[in-house]
Amino acid sequence: MSILIIEDDAKTGDYLRKGLREHGYNVDLARNGVDGLYMALDQDYELVVLDIMLPGLTGWDVIQQLRAKRDVPVIVLSARDEVSDRIRGLRLGADDYLVKPFSFVELELRIRTILRRGAARETEVFEVADLRLDLVRRRVTRGGVEIALTNKEFLLLHLLLRREGEVLTRTQIASEVWDMNFDSDTNVVDVAVKRLRAKIDGPFERKLIATIRGAGYSLRAEP
Repeated sequence: MSILIIEDDAKTGDYLRKGLREHGYNVDLARNGVDGLYMALDQDYELVVLDIMLPGLTGWDVIQQLRAKRDVPVIVLSARDEVSDRIRGLRLGADDYLVKPFSFVELELRIRTILRRGAARETEVFEVADLRLDLVRRRVTRGGVEIALTNKEFLLLHLLLRREGEVLTRTQIASEVWDMNFDSDTNVVDVAVKRLRAKIDGPFERKLIATIRGAGYSLRAEP
């Protein structure tokens, strides 16, 4: 999978390029709007990650000119967090809009979601027992009842469903969901799992999220 990053902030651009390459993507980086638009039109990228405040051409200009000639998916990654900015980006043709500061894990999840949608290779719905997570619509139901989750709870549940039956350590969960190294003095993972369990398992007789003593957590259809 080939991705183009158009980002003028050197630290952010290098961080994204390094992180996405480590996840197996082929990544190019443009540091201004003019070069970014040229590269996006000249090469067959499968997705573009685009900043808005760029020298040469703004991100708005890049989306508009790119959409006139190509249908490559675009994720806007911007510090502009006004609703009007998000609406403008989506109306111009962006497929998604993520506000800085951002979680790399969430960005990579959104990239995979868009690429899966375009390639139609993998399922976008995860199901265990009567629990169902729709990745594209960001909708979770159990027994047909919709369950409202926070963003982190959604990411945590998606991780547990992707790794169904596996025992995930607190370190693995912290790295995947919070993009951080786990500190044994921090109970952020335990608190998050407790809150998720209250929503996913609390109202239902059959429990799906298991605590594995001394190891971590697992989501499984059978006890």
